[in-house]
Amino acid sequence: MAPASRKSFPGSADLVVIGGGAAGIVAAKTAAGFGAKVVLVERDRTGGDCLWTGCVPSKALLAAASVAATMRRGHEFGVDASNVTVDFARVMKHVQGAIETIAPVDSPETLRDANVNVVSGTARFTGPRSLSIDSHTITFGQAVIATGAAPAVPNIHGLDQVDYLTSDTIWGLTELPPRLLVLGGGSVGCELAQAFARLGSTVTIVEAADSLLPAEDREAAAFVTQSLVDDGVTVLTGVTAESVAGQALVLADGRHLEFDSLLVAVGRKPRTASIGLDAAGVTVDRRGFVTVDDHLRTTNPRVWAAGDLTGHPQFTHTAGMHGSIAATNAILGLRRTVDRTGTPRVTFTDPEIAVAGIDTEAARRIPGLHVHTLGHEHVDRAVAERETRGFTRLVVDGKHRIVGATVVGPRAGETIGEIVLAIKQGLRTRDLAGTTHPYPTYNDGPWNASIADVRSQLAKPVASGAIKVLARIRRAAQNIRKD
Repeated sequence: MAPASRKSFPGSADLVVIGGGAAGIVAAKTAAGFGAKVVLVERDRTGGDCLWTGCVPSKALLAAASVAATMRRGHEFGVDASNVTVDFARVMKHVQGAIETIAPVDSPETLRDANVNVVSGTARFTGPRSLSIDSHTITFGQAVIATGAAPAVPNIHGLDQVDYLTSDTIWGLTELPPRLLVLGGGSVGCELAQAFARLGSTVTIVEAADSLLPAEDREAAAFVTQSLVDDGVTVLTGVTAESVAGQALVLADGRHLEFDSLLVAVGRKPRTASIGLDAAGVTVDRRGFVTVDDHLRTTNPRVWAAGDLTGHPQFTHTAGMHGSIAATNAILGLRRTVDRTGTPRVTFTDPEIAVAGIDTEAARRIPGLHVHTLGHEHVDRAVAERETRGFTRLVVDGKHRIVGATVVGPRAGETIGEIVLAIKQGLRTRDLAGTTHPYPTYNDGPWNASIADVRSQLAKPVASGAIKVLARIRRAAQNIRKD
């Protein structure tokens, strides 16, 4: 998109949005829908990391890798597929095709159709109510900062001497790396490590913590770790990188790990360093995240922040909700707050890990909470598909309300949606258990875990309401068997 000319450049706006990713797009469209004069400033391309370097390309790559893995294990089902080969160039063409198909939804043209004035350029605050866009100046009534985050790069001696990859740049590969070394065992590192291993790379993953996915349920992380190992990935945990020497990563214990490509996946840092926040009176914390209140207002009452740069969970779905809240509060003067109740997260490995609400590791340390686990060897759909690696864990409080969950298995990201709703609405296990579910699906996991919790109450005096719920469950189960 060409920069705006002086003649067409807006001198003022009711709302200026800096950043055209998920948070910025939602904020701009929301405000424009209220009739506000909105300017969105994007220095690169609208759509943000999710479209170009995150959610969309990574899931397209994982889909291709999953097909390769499924073909190789076809013999387990009596289907033999010989000579499975991967054409990496065509895989990347598929990845780019997914991006190109979705891109028009977030394009400048679509935004302009929604009455958003899209300006290409680099924005920098020049005062509490003004900013410059390259050589132009604009004043605003309100502003939303939505510049997102970028891959963090650790301070490792010699790293700057190699052409390392990040989650931003890996999509430029045209050839499959024979040896890929992944530094970082979080969600991004594990997803990409598994994908490239399944596509044919020899992959090693290095994580400083004692396990991969250290923020997740330990048993869930162990399932993913074993799956990576089964796919041929060498997993090294509890080790730190000391330096890079030539085409080798030197570990603190003296080992040298040679690589053809090095992927750095150790987290993300906010893009806040060069947009003039001091001039706007907007403060940041020591890590560079913008300081916001529960309404997403910054220390400048006319400036709001949304998305990854707030220090809230860095997910596209969080950013989108932020954009809506920030724009509504800015334009309508409301006081909508960020509700993090049940906010889900998904690691899209095989098996997937989906978490909502209070995670199961934390629940074990909180008095009054109980964890119910259902192994997926008891989920008939998982048995039919030979995918019993996994479990559903529900966290319930003393009133048997569902307050958290961890699901490990195929399509866990889809399964968790029902649990998010249950947490948000304060539903009890009897509410979920008393709802007829289609059979056989992976949703049998949370359903049967809820039934188990309801049955556990039978050891105590059972209220007439609970008896009725159990009767409905029995009738539903009988109907399913008849079908």
